[in-house]
Amino acid sequence: MKNRFTIVALAALTLLGTTFTSCDAVKNSNNTQKGAGIGAVAGAVLGGVLGNNIGKGGNGALGAVLGGVVGGVAGGVIGNKMDKQAREIDNAIPGADVERVGEGIKLTLNENAVRFDTNKSSLTTTAKNNLDKLVTVFNQYPDTDIVIYGYTDSTGPADFNLTLSQQRAASVKTYLAGKGISSGRFTVQGMGIADPIASNDTPDGRSKNRRVEFAITANEKMIQDAEQEAKQ
Repeated sequence: MKNRFTIVALAALTLLGTTFTSCDAVKNSNNTQKGAGIGAVAGAVLGGVLGNNIGKGGNGALGAVLGGVVGGVAGGVIGNKMDKQAREIDNAIPGADVERVGEGIKLTLNENAVRFDTNKSSLTTTAKNNLDKLVTVFNQYPDTDIVIYGYTDSTGPADFNLTLSQQRAASVKTYLAGKGISSGRFTVQGMGIADPIASNDTPDGRSKNRRVEFAITANEKMIQDAEQEAKQ
């Protein structure tokens, strides 16, 4: 099935008095325009509010990509670069769920891309093949920070699942770093049974919940370069 590639509108701009008339209007605007709009209503503050609120709900990846909005023209420059990276990831990995959110990317690798067996953190051959495709894209965009979040289904004790989820995220980091990507770009976090994307009442649902998610955001160099470009 074709990957889902969406640009998520920052609907919470209404908190600051800005209302989007329709989802289509947001999708049709370019990221430079959206970045400038965010800057006009204190995008960095908005990003922090959204990130903190979502973070309280447990959604680490989504909170992370919303939590560091640069805004203004520089934010639009970053958004354009993230658009390109998101499209390449979407085209490269069947089964991945790629979302462009704010100035970052939320990437979910579920059982179609990176499958984990119950109570296991080892990577399957299919998982390694898909991560190899991700390596190619990550190498083309070195100026990003990447947080890897590991998840489990609800089988077993909560403390065991929290440790297991950390091990799953670490397995992905270790594999990617072993393929030549700087380990300094990665942070790993175990989320345990938090934020299920399917019902834990069925084997298929539990399989979907045994996953990893990525929050891909601009690093300091990308931000500085974007700010310089915005001044030109």
